[in-house]
Amino acid sequence: MRILCIGDVVGSIGCEFLRSNLPTLKKVKGVDFVICNGENSADGNGLTPVSAKHLFDSGVDAITLGNHSFRRKEIYDYLDSNPFIVRPANFPENSTPGKGIINVDTGRRIVSIINIMGNSYMDNNLNCAFECVDKMIKQAESKIIIVDFHAEATGEKRAMGYYLDGRVSAMFGTHTHVQTSDAQVLPKGTGYITDTGMTGTIHSVLGVKSEIIIAKLKNKLPQRFDLASGECKMECTLFDVDDKSGKCVSAESMRIE
Repeated sequence: MRILCIGDVVGSIGCEFLRSNLPTLKKVKGVDFVICNGENSADGNGLTPVSAKHLFDSGVDAITLGNHSFRRKEIYDYLDSNPFIVRPANFPENSTPGKGIINVDTGRRIVSIINIMGNSYMDNNLNCAFECVDKMIKQAESKIIIVDFHAEATGEKRAMGYYLDGRVSAMFGTHTHVQTSDAQVLPKGTGYITDTGMTGTIHSVLGVKSEIIIAKLKNKLPQRFDLASGECKMECTLFDVDDKSGKCVSAESMRIE
């Protein structure tokens, strides 16, 4: 089974670029299932029912989230009702909208998708990422398990990769919006990449106009984050997973411009 994992989609410009390129990529690469991080897909951060529908209509099968999961209140009920969206599992279980794991029946195989948020340089009030992922794996209904680890620190992501090696099919990192060069299959058969990258404007700082971020860092004053426009890219990672064993056979990172 060929599973494509797409890095953080930023704003409506990222959504439109994904729509323009995903169908062809799926056909050329023989993709069976598409997972996309959509926590920045609405202009101004967060996910809305409108941006989620756009991603699904464009060929995405499942959406993962992150630290902006609950930025938009209009998504709360949608997270509870939609079986194809997963949010970080280490938010408080009884009071948080949505689910930390989803089991999606593709008609060919069930794909279990887990979303976890890192603790280093993130929200330290969240439950331990390592303990949480252990609980989620027990709820998986398939040997094909994909984990989106939404985290800041590359060391924490690498550690999580080896912690999960042999227990899940693949782990792809999100959040930093910068694609790393370490797509690989770990020794026990888990596909891995520290960060799969971003879908949005190339000449930007994480999708935002560079001059705004420079001013914020230089002057230490609040800034309105306006999204950049111009040429775009879609960064993603393709994992080839054996249906029977759930082990990853190959991992390939890509950048579509």
